[in-house]
Order: sequence, then structure tokens, then C-alpha cells
Amino acid sequence: MAKSIRFYETGGPEVLKWESVEVGDPGPGEVRIRHEAVGLNFADTYFRTGLYPAPLPAGMGVEAAGVIEAVGPGVARFREGDRVTYTGSPLGAYSTDRVMPAEHLISLPDGIEFETAAAMTMRGLTTSYLLRRIYPLRAGDTVLLHAAAGGVGLIFSQWAKLLGVNVIGTVSNDQKAEVARAHGCDHVIVYTRENVAERVRELTDGAGVPVVYDSIGASTFETSLDSLARRGLLVAFGTASGPIPPIEPMKLALKGSLFFTRPALADYIAEPAERADLASELFGHVAAGRIKIEINQHYALEEAEQAHRDLEAGKTIGSSVFSF
Repeated sequence: MAKSIRFYETGGPEVLKWESVEVGDPGPGEVRIRHEAVGLNFADTYFRTGLYPAPLPAGMGVEAAGVIEAVGPGVARFREGDRVTYTGSPLGAYSTDRVMPAEHLISLPDGIEFETAAAMTMRGLTTSYLLRRIYPLRAGDTVLLHAAAGGVGLIFSQWAKLLGVNVIGTVSNDQKAEVARAHGCDHVIVYTRENVAERVRELTDGAGVPVVYDSIGASTFETSLDSLARRGLLVAFGTASGPIPPIEPMKLALKGSLFFTRPALADYIAEPAERADLASELFGHVAAGRIKIEINQHYALEEAEQAHRDLEAGKTIGSSVFSF
């Protein structure tokens, strides 16, 4: 029997249940994995609350790293004993062991530890497509990044520095501001006491930025639009404060012929070749030490309820993992 976090109804962190589950053998195209570490992501709360619908009852979590213990019929790419990581697979990562489709797995290089992989596969691949696929950034460009001290934010600023891109980051307090600067953020705005859009205009000589990367949503949407340069792009890749309100197209025209996109990681790693390309670049930077993954919160898997409370209260900095 394995252990797993499951939920039978949507709601607050209290709906998460710690249970024993039967894992069984892998079927065609599947593998059984023994997890060594599991990632904690804000997107997990979207499934728990019902913002992202899921058939119930359901497991929780979409990111983990571990070792393949059994391989089902028809699986050619992996063998027993292989080190793997994944993100975006069917719910159920909050578990000690699981059976899942092999098509979602990514081979994990020996030079990257399991905890590091669990802390950065989703965040790192998200950063990878944001910086390498969404907009043709050039050295010298300046962008605005909300939640600069979050898991994506800390990877994003380091990677942007490698590309010669300047980052203006927003954070909620001075402690997070120090963390963001230490990871390559060029300018930090503490949004609880500064007007973000006005400060962005000051830092860009009135022009605004060509791209805003916004994972917050409802509470930052207007600020993000007001921070953009003419014909700028708002990349809304998360909704930590709630869904973005309906957009009136004329507003985009009046604010400078702006563009808007709401991308999802799944659509940038759906093709195996593109997923491998994005992962290879990410893993290369991490293995070489050019991008450092700092895990600032560790939880036991049975502490999932508290982990979700900390996450939603803004108490976490950078990446968090469940360790075994």
C-alpha cells in the first residue's frame, strides 16, 4: 500500500485527506514510480478549490521526481531504475508511489537531485516557455515580473540575466525584495507601498515595458496594463489573486493597441520534441550552476493541509517541496 493525499470535495485546505491507497501494476503505456520528492505549486490550490475542475474523488498534485520501479507493456523509452521527473500529468503526485502514463515523463540527468527536480520542473519549464517562446526578447529589453520572489520569479530573473534582459520585479515586503535582488532582479517594487505602474514609467523614462509577466491575476490586471509600452504584451500565466475580469477589447486599443495572452504550460510541452528542447536548456543551466534552485520550505507529505495554508497566505518564498 502507498500513501496519498486525496480530496472528495472542493474547498479549503481541510478537504485534503491523508490515505492509504492500492497502487497495483502498470498497464500498457504506463509505469510505476517511487517518488523521492513532490513539488508544491500554487496551481495545486486551483484544483482543490475547483477553479480547475477535476472529477472527484481525486488525487492532488502534478509534479514529482523519482525512480521507475515497474514498466508496463509497450513502454520503450524507459526502464526499471530510470530517474525521471514530470509535471502536468494526471492529478496524483502527492503520493509515495503511483502508476501513470509514461508519455508524461522526462528523463532526469544524474547531476540533478530529486528534490531539485521536484522544486523546479513545473516552475523551470514555465520560465522556459515564458522567456523562449512567448515573445522575441532581445538583450537590453526591460520587462515587468510580478511575484518576483516566487518559485517562477527566482528562476525567471536568473535566466533573464543570462539573456541580457532587465527585470523589474514586484514583491510584497522588504524581505522578499532582498531575495529577488539576490537572484538577479534589477529593480524591485514593493507593491504594498509603491504605485507599480508609476514606478515602471519612472524606470523606463516614461515608455513602459514591452512585456508584463503576471501570475497574480485579478488584483494586478489593471496595473499590468498600465505598465505596458505602446503595442506591449500582457502575459497572464496565473491567477493567484483570482480570475482576471472580462476584457473589453476597446480598452486594449485605448491604452496603446495592447496585446493579451493567457498561456498554459501544457500547450508548450504537449509535443515531445518541444518538451525535450525546453527541458534540455533548463537542465543544462541548472546542472552547470548558472541557475540555482533554492528550496526554502520542506514539508512531510502528510502536512499538505498546512503547506496549502502557508502557500495561500503568502508565507512561502521561492520553491517548496514534500520530502520523504
